[in-house]
Amino acid sequence: MSILIWCLLIAGLLPIAAKAPVVYFQNRDNGYDNRHPRAQQQRLTGAGARAVAGHYNAYEAFPLFAAAVLVVIATEQVTELNQWLAVGFIGFRTLYHVLYLANWDKLRSLVWFFALLCPIIMIAQTATAL
Repeated sequence: MSILIWCLLIAGLLPIAAKAPVVYFQNRDNGYDNRHPRAQQQRLTGAGARAVAGHYNAYEAFPLFAAAVLVVIATEQVTELNQWLAVGFIGFRTLYHVLYLANWDKLRSLVWFFALLCPIIMIAQTATAL
């Protein structure tokens, strides 16, 4: 079960980690505008804009994964498959950010899909086991 909890923590921190490239690109844009950071983010282009989009997407991906982990733990369906899916989610989401910054759009979308499948399979596997 501790693997699931660690993955939940890491997934919760991924949006914060995804902010680091955003800050980098904001600093390159005449310095970080702490008074209006979101307005500055809206002005970013290229890799900076992709960093912002990846940062937002990390927040969007978290709720389903968190729900999946909590369902697995609450129903005591902590299986090896569910643990591997949780680890896979973290791996896919990390790779997703790298591919977003690198502008590899088609591979990024495929990795996004695999990451999405992880919590879906976790919930479905738990539902069928009950």
